[in-house]
Amino acid sequence: MINPVASILGIPLENIFANQILFGSNGEYAGFDKNEPTSRKGGKATAVQQLRKAHGYKSLVMIGDGATDLEARMPGGADLFVCYGGVQLREPVAAKADWLVFNFKDLINSLV
Repeated sequence: MINPVASILGIPLENIFANQILFGSNGEYAGFDKNEPTSRKGGKATAVQQLRKAHGYKSLVMIGDGATDLEARMPGGADLFVCYGGVQLREPVAAKADWLVFNFKDLINSLV
């Protein structure tokens, strides 16, 4: 679900690290691919650090809604953490975020 936002913002899809959401045969949520590095504790911080090192980015932004997303804000990681509260607001995560948004339209309009 992040790829359309990345495309609008001109972010190459190879620069997107996100969990692959899995669905059952009836379309119900079935979890996420646990083989993705971003699904493990500390994995998102590692992905952000790898992006910074590989591309020499001066600034990196992490968008997420959970505690493992917020981990990407650790030293050497993301410079800015945007909490997305549009599906489920997690108050402890939102309280530590640099910015809180509830829909992608507001995010896109603010960044474009």
